[in-house]
Amino acid sequence: MAKQVAASGSVVIDRPINEVFAFFSDAENDPKWRSGVKSIRRLGELGVGVQYEQTVTGPGGRSIPADVKVTAFEPESRVAFEAISGPVRPHGEYRFEAADGGTKVTFSLSAELSGLKALVMSGMVQKTMDSEIGALPKAKAQLEGA
Repeated sequence: MAKQVAASGSVVIDRPINEVFAFFSDAENDPKWRSGVKSIRRLGELGVGVQYEQTVTGPGGRSIPADVKVTAFEPESRVAFEAISGPVRPHGEYRFEAADGGTKVTFSLSAELSGLKALVMSGMVQKTMDSEIGALPKAKAQLEGA
């Protein structure tokens, strides 16, 4: 039995699209707004195929490897990624569009869990994804200098 877990949300940031894209497209900025990121390091130049070594906070505060690889990189439009290590391997995407004199960012995450993971971990994974999406206002505050 497979179970799809997903979350999505948007925020409008009062900054030009090129600045917002630059911030989100480089995951080395993630610790500035994603509290679960313990460490992250880019292994190469920005673009499709670049990988990041990432450690996130797991159950009980223990560190979990959660390396990611960029799967789409469309300047000022879209960045997509997939986890390539860790117990859950979600796919994620940021989409960017001009809105209200600023930039609308839509962040989405999804993962397919099967077998025992679907039974045991789906609630925890959903909670984590909801928390990641819920951190978008922190990114907005970071970019707007609040």
